[in-house]
Amino acid sequence: MSEGTITVRERDLMYRMIISQLLHDGFHDTASLLSKFVQPVPDCPPSNRLEKVVKLGLRAEPSRKPLTQFSETVAPAAAIDLDFDTEVQTNEPEAAMYETCYVTSHKAACRAAAWSTDGQLIATGSADASIKVLDVERMLAKSSTPASIQAMENQQQSVESHPVIRTYYDHSGGISCLEFHPTSPVVISGSKDMTVKFFRYSKSTLKRAFHIIHEVEKVKAMAIHPTGDFILVATKQPTLRLYDVNSLQCFVSSNPQDQHTRPILSVKYSRMGNMYVTGSKDGDIKIWDGVSNRCINTFYKAHGGEPVCSVQFSKNGKYILSSGKDSLVRLWELSTSRTLITYTGAGSDKQRHKNNAVFNHTEDYVMFPDEKTTSLCCWDSRNAERNKLLALGHNGFVRTIIHSATGPGLLTCSDDYRARFWYQRGGD
Repeated sequence: MSEGTITVRERDLMYRMIISQLLHDGFHDTASLLSKFVQPVPDCPPSNRLEKVVKLGLRAEPSRKPLTQFSETVAPAAAIDLDFDTEVQTNEPEAAMYETCYVTSHKAACRAAAWSTDGQLIATGSADASIKVLDVERMLAKSSTPASIQAMENQQQSVESHPVIRTYYDHSGGISCLEFHPTSPVVISGSKDMTVKFFRYSKSTLKRAFHIIHEVEKVKAMAIHPTGDFILVATKQPTLRLYDVNSLQCFVSSNPQDQHTRPILSVKYSRMGNMYVTGSKDGDIKIWDGVSNRCINTFYKAHGGEPVCSVQFSKNGKYILSSGKDSLVRLWELSTSRTLITYTGAGSDKQRHKNNAVFNHTEDYVMFPDEKTTSLCCWDSRNAERNKLLALGHNGFVRTIIHSATGPGLLTCSDDYRARFWYQRGGD
């Protein structure tokens, strides 16, 4: 029997698995309709077996790229490494080549966003306390489908192709930060209502959080460990807390002197999870040991004493990218605790609002919004050469940007209530 042939028994099992998966995901009407045609005996119970089989099948598919695995090292070409590749010529698109593919709106300022590690989903959060989860492929498909074709879609087709796949209204305060769980279909939100909530987006019927962390102050930033077992939470109060995601047990550094003196604005884990970094209103950047939860290094007055608005590790863990209210972006070398590169030109004045700098997916470029012109600055990450500006088209301050880890995709969130999805189609 050829590899592509499927037996009657296997086809029957396939349909049973489809019905069970639909029931598991909450699509009861669709499962009932399919059951009328297939008439399975006995009735199918809810099960996510199909989901597991598909995952295994995709991993075994010959033409599919292998999933990214954690590694102690990263090849020089896969990340910025100034010891090897200061003269590297990249084929990746700069920011000015990106184009708007989709725009989604909230009812108040859009202040938070996150991208799933596989690059398939985006989450946006607003001051109106709402959260949206959007499908990247659907946004790309929507942007490439002519309006005349979209107008011919019936209601069912419109629902099935709509990029927004989930919307949550379970918070009572504005959303300040978002994270996707690295291994489970869960989006995590931090809010001004002093809670961190966990939402399971794989089930359409679940509109409320299934897991809640109650804090004592407004949540300002958070970071999920690469394994998904721990989460760091920063609030309006300077002490950083580490929570066990399963037990919700809380940990803090055993030395009070480790903590910042003012609220933490940004926290990020390294790719391996063995370190994390924080940036604070006190102007300092602190490096922490991911096991002992102790501060192991501090960059004092990292941006001339101005608040440090964002921090993140490079993929290989050798560098930290930071931005501050001095409108500068800096690349720090961990081994020497010094600034290697300063990216300038994103405005001569101090910023009024907190914002963040990001690498693109290959770390060939550094991107940071110019608050005054509402445009995006883009530099060569290795030599700080500034490329063309990208006009972001927002009618308010851009409050956060995120870049996909897997492709040339960008999301910008603004006080004009909108989040814009940008993509460079020729960059795949």
